[in-house]
Amino acid sequence: MTKRLTLAVSQSRTLHTTEATLSSLTETAHHAAQAGVHLLLFPEAYLGGYPRTCSFGASVGSRTDGGREQFLHYFRSAVDLGDTPRGAGQDWVDRRLDVAKGKEYRGDGTRERLEQVAKGTGVFLVVGLVERSGGSLYCAVVYVCPREGCLGKRRKVMPTGSERLIWAQGSPSTLRAITTDIAGVKLTLAAAICWENYMPLLRFSLYSQNVNLYLAPTADARETWLPLMQTIACEGRAVVLSANQCVRRNNLPSWITGKEEVEGVEEKADGLKRSTDGKTGQRASIVTKTEDNHEITWPAPDSRPSLQPTPTENKATNGTSPFHLSTIPTDDKAVQTPNAVLVGTPDNHVLALPSSGNFNNQSSGSTTQEQNTHNDFVSRGGSCIISPTGSTLAGPLWDVEDGGLLAATIDFEDCERGRLDLDVAGSYGRNDSFELRVAGLDISPPP
Repeated sequence: MTKRLTLAVSQSRTLHTTEATLSSLTETAHHAAQAGVHLLLFPEAYLGGYPRTCSFGASVGSRTDGGREQFLHYFRSAVDLGDTPRGAGQDWVDRRLDVAKGKEYRGDGTRERLEQVAKGTGVFLVVGLVERSGGSLYCAVVYVCPREGCLGKRRKVMPTGSERLIWAQGSPSTLRAITTDIAGVKLTLAAAICWENYMPLLRFSLYSQNVNLYLAPTADARETWLPLMQTIACEGRAVVLSANQCVRRNNLPSWITGKEEVEGVEEKADGLKRSTDGKTGQRASIVTKTEDNHEITWPAPDSRPSLQPTPTENKATNGTSPFHLSTIPTDDKAVQTPNAVLVGTPDNHVLALPSSGNFNNQSSGSTTQEQNTHNDFVSRGGSCIISPTGSTLAGPLWDVEDGGLLAATIDFEDCERGRLDLDVAGSYGRNDSFELRVAGLDISPPP
């Protein structure tokens, strides 16, 4: 019996409200389910948001009132999962914590919402989020099983740079891997968040638990990220998934940019109709009609033009999906182009979903330098999927801001085949000479 699963990463950006982001997450999970995906990873701080470019008015020895107001906005956008500031561990997972009188659950209902989405789609969800607990914020990842609900949650132990101003440090005890069975394949999975992946001892604590699915939600869009993911996959003989957000400057929250959010705007200066959905935060769109009376929705001309032709359109559709599905060969150059969103299916076909965030209307005139700056990417994405031997199976996906989904069907027996010549926590580890201890964490493989 082969041990194959279809895994995916979602390159999705945080929208202007938590409710809108949760709705987008739900839609993405449904699309993934239709493509046969078993497990789906979302980026770091997807719920709650990654406050890129925001200084929160802080400098050494000084904080401003404006910065405190920004933090208030950010604090309110974080989600409350009902955990304690110290982290209740298995008591939180098993719902053994006290519930307030008159309440059905702890927290703001986000945990319950994620469990409903996983159950409704049959997709195992791994979601990066900003967790509010007590008076502090934590960068966290939650593992949500379709059958059993939340199996675990971990908090980032070492925020990077300015993140340390706004995120508290999580406990190393949350680095405990979890086990689950999906379609007859046993997975031992764990997450290292963003630059935790540059901590060799933290990585080794996961290798020691015999992880075969290594999850790396991130905010790092540098070109150096892919080689790191390849190194981790090869070093740990594990499948690696990494998801990042792709964000343009004009889609940063108004409390960061200081600009008012405009809802329902229509512009007709160039004869094109545009509309903005203020509820979801989706970008303005242009609706045109083809000669055969089909409607095509394009974003307003604020994107870079595509450098590659759109793949040949497939007549088949997925029913409720608003996207057109296109089939392309796996070695097609569209893998690297901004207008192609790739989805792998269980039968090893690759589907390219044209992204509404990456077309440009060719009739529009040149933009001003100020507009170009406004539309610059503050994060270009770079989500990817890596095999246990370090080869890139999907991605990196660049400049796809909305709806990016990469998937690959993987034989997990490749993890075991790779142990023939390398097991860094076992036969190749010289455990008689080297030893790692982590406070509060059992680094032996979970049962």
